[in-house]
Amino acid sequence: MCLIYPAYFPNISNYLVFVNHKNICFEIQDSYQKQTFRNRCYIYTANGKLGLHIPINFTQHKRQMTKEVLIDNSVSWKKNHWKSIESAYKTSPFFEFYEDDIKPLFEKYHKFLLDYNLECIEKINSCLELDLNYKFTTEYEKKINDNDFRFLVDKSKKKIETSPYIQVFKIKYGYLSNLSILDLLFNLGPESTSYLINHPKILH
Repeated sequence: MCLIYPAYFPNISNYLVFVNHKNICFEIQDSYQKQTFRNRCYIYTANGKLGLHIPINFTQHKRQMTKEVLIDNSVSWKKNHWKSIESAYKTSPFFEFYEDDIKPLFEKYHKFLLDYNLECIEKINSCLELDLNYKFTTEYEKKINDNDFRFLVDKSKKKIETSPYIQVFKIKYGYLSNLSILDLLFNLGPESTSYLINHPKILH
């Protein structure tokens, strides 16, 4: 069993874990921490790397578990995120191919961050034709076996390098490693799954 966080449009490294493990367990019993990939992802724009951040209602004075965190829908963040994604990838080879699948995720109302992240993951899995079996933690364990990939959600942990592939603005800024799975999907399309399967496995 592999333990990992359900992040917002997860980094490619997360999907490398997904394809190399038959059974996934999503961590939802931890205390929520700010400044992680739980509520943010990075895409490749005409101006370089851009972070997309989901606003949440969270306070350190009242510790919350990941599964309890509410999205702050008082701002039009979904509209802004989609505009950024559309601007970044409208000239990519497969944006139009997947646009009708991804865009509805930015038009629906979601109350909980966890629910939204899971819906995003499930939609990506559908686009990749990836059959992912997963369940959820029922209690928090500080340390488990070697299949603990929870560190991938932490921006401050060691960086995972991914193998280069075609990116729209690669000539301008060079290859950017380990972006959101959206970057891989819009650039490689149906070949994304082959890229993930044939990529060297992540070790930590």
